Amino acid sequence: MLLLAGGCNLFKQEDDGRPDTAREFPRAYRPVSNLGGNSVSSEQARDDRREAQTVMDLANIRPGMTVADIGAGEGYYTVRLASKVGARGRVLAQDIDESAIKRLGIRVERERLDNVSIKLGAEDDPRLPEKSFDRVFLIHMYHEVSEPYAFLWRLRPALRPGAQVIVVDRDRPADQHGIEPKLLFCEFDHVGFRLVEFVRKPELAGYYAQFEAVGDRPEPQDIEPCGQPGAKETKKPS
Repeated sequence: MLLLAGGCNLFKQEDDGRPDTAREFPRAYRPVSNLGGNSVSSEQARDDRREAQTVMDLANIRPGMTVADIGAGEGYYTVRLASKVGARGRVLAQDIDESAIKRLGIRVERERLDNVSIKLGAEDDPRLPEKSFDRVFLIHMYHEVSEPYAFLWRLRPALRPGAQVIVVDRDRPADQHGIEPKLLFCEFDHVGFRLVEFVRKPELAGYYAQFEAVGDRPEPQDIEPCGQPGAKETKKPS
């Protein structure tokens, strides 16, 4: 297990609470769920309904891949991805909660997951190395991202050609620990991602959405925030 320093996690902030590093990006016109309030089933219950296996199958995870688990928390997906990509693959587990990172580090050491690295991220930046990942997973956490445009914009350079970004979440308002698909599609679209697959699965207690980066990354000042009158919408593929 390799623990990667995430840099200083302190931001100079104005009265509105936004980090200075996000101010060139538009504000999100939606509520944000509290960190750590997302109640999910036990790992055994999730395995019983084949949640992780379903997601990994949909994402076509194969041995030798390099993947990122963003908002890794206690490591439910991290440890299963580590097994799936095998000794030739790599998993980077990231979270912005320092206590969660410490607990996950203990678990990774205990389970001897030599192909897992751990990194501290930020609310507006996943802090991923460039051109490094075949898949990036955002599992039951995107609704907690307070700066989605900055976050997704800074995530894009980490993708290899043909890489996919995977979101699993609940179809409910963002302040109720979910995000409505229509809003999810819009936010990704406005940072230059195309929706390539969307399915609802009872195994996931929600939906699965898969995106790929297309075209050039927009300049921060050119990103149009979703939720404003006249903002364009993105529909799922037919």
